[in-house]
Amino acid sequence: MYAIAGASGQLGRLALASLIDKVGSAQVVALVRDPAKLADVAAQGVSVRAADYDQPETLVTALAGVSRLLLISGNAIGQRARQHGAVIDAAKAAGVGFIAYTSILHADVSTIGLAGEHRATEALLAASGLPFALLRNGWYNENYTGALAPVVAGGVLIGASGAGRIASASRADLAEAVAVVLAGGDETAGKVYELAGDAAFTMADFASELSRIAGKPVVYQDMAEADYAKALESVGLPDFIAAMIANSSFQASSGALFDDSGTLGALIGRPTTPIAQTIATALGVAAA
Repeated sequence: MYAIAGASGQLGRLALASLIDKVGSAQVVALVRDPAKLADVAAQGVSVRAADYDQPETLVTALAGVSRLLLISGNAIGQRARQHGAVIDAAKAAGVGFIAYTSILHADVSTIGLAGEHRATEALLAASGLPFALLRNGWYNENYTGALAPVVAGGVLIGASGAGRIASASRADLAEAVAVVLAGGDETAGKVYELAGDAAFTMADFASELSRIAGKPVVYQDMAEADYAKALESVGLPDFIAAMIANSSFQASSGALFDDSGTLGALIGRPTTPIAQTIATALGVAAA
């Protein structure tokens, strides 16, 4: 039995679909706080079980009979190491034989502020004695395409990444890769997968592609990290979210979001999704 914890999120749903394609719905368990969110998946024959990272008493029961578990990192920033530790403890108690964890690209050396909780979780896995693999995901293409309309309208894309190269990949690419690892055999234990897109871009490159696809001029305006955070706050983002995004953008300027190993494409057996294709999809136009 294969289980995905955090199965109702954007990555989780895509990973579920990919895993079902590989092993069949009867062998898949979806763990989620609210099972009603996955009623459509349950109708396909997937076992949907209630599991809350903040309620450890739900976790051992939810993991009964599971042999391989995908632990998708939670979104409660500042609480994630504790939450993930509860899942790891429950997995050990339930007799789970393998855990794959969605970490961050180059977590061991990453300067991105978010990396700390991932390093802590990786340490918990190492101390657990359970076989595990680390799926160190780079940024999603979709991180950059969620709000393109105002950028195109204003003609300016702001950030703090300088000329740093970003090797992002689509969420679907990364979901397929984690399903490949989860459905794999014993050879996946102990592996560290640095998962990034095949082709890197700078934010100036991104603005150029956006201009070409949208048919309107867009330029990239680089800012200091603090100024970028203030700009994000000015459009309504909470200060801690703005600071997190600005920090990640700034750290990209020194290569924190770059990797050229080709590991992701090799895992999924095809080229990763180009950023231009994700831009075109977000704008609702055909990719050229």
